[in-house]
Amino acid sequence: MLNLIAHDAITEINLARPPVNALNIDLLRAIRHGIDDAVRAGARGLVLSGAPGMFSAGVDVPALLGRDREGVQEFWREFFRTAAKLAMSPVPLVAAITGHSPAGGAVLSLFCDYRVMAEGPFRIGLNEVQVGLVVPESIQHALRRVVGPYRAERLMVAGAMIESSEALACGLVDELTNVEQVVTRALHWMQGMLALPSNAMLKTRAIARADLTKVWADPDALPIDEFIDAYFHPETQAVLQQLVARLKKKD
Repeated sequence: MLNLIAHDAITEINLARPPVNALNIDLLRAIRHGIDDAVRAGARGLVLSGAPGMFSAGVDVPALLGRDREGVQEFWREFFRTAAKLAMSPVPLVAAITGHSPAGGAVLSLFCDYRVMAEGPFRIGLNEVQVGLVVPESIQHALRRVVGPYRAERLMVAGAMIESSEALACGLVDELTNVEQVVTRALHWMQGMLALPSNAMLKTRAIARADLTKVWADPDALPIDEFIDAYFHPETQAVLQQLVARLKKKD
């Protein structure tokens, strides 16, 4: 489900839940534990990577649809805790976006310090609205600080999935390279960060990310009841059921 790969002072946290790295509770918890284990072992930087062609397909919707309200709330709490773990990381992170990255996959990348994406016909975006989900304020904040408020609004309200070249143009990702080189470029950027005087770099980073860490300091305190209510809205449930039906046809 997760591979931890050491690159000297950098640990790569590689998502390994075939076929599409869909996020379920076990994978979300594994990411959190992977971050803790890597930092505890002395990692000075982290790279979050996926499989060639697919970073993460986002939330495991078929698994989520089978849950009652308590189970759905448990899942989203785990998702928010994982986002918070990335946001609060004491060491820099790079998202090595190795392919498509819709919804939850894109969200996780927002909490990293830098994003390298595979160039070509790969898409990324917060397409929640297209599948009937509301984007909560805490996640909207994360996107606004990356691409600016107006661009964030346009992307989120439309539920837009954009190709890598457009993602680079609007600042959603920082760098493009061929899919085989995504992790290599992510490591290269991180090595540059770690070559800097560490005290100055880390303290400046903490100041720069203070708005993010303030929002995400206590993920269990984030208001998600309205978000859960919206998830159970009949329209949302109908759209998600249609999505799952389309996915089953592809299998």
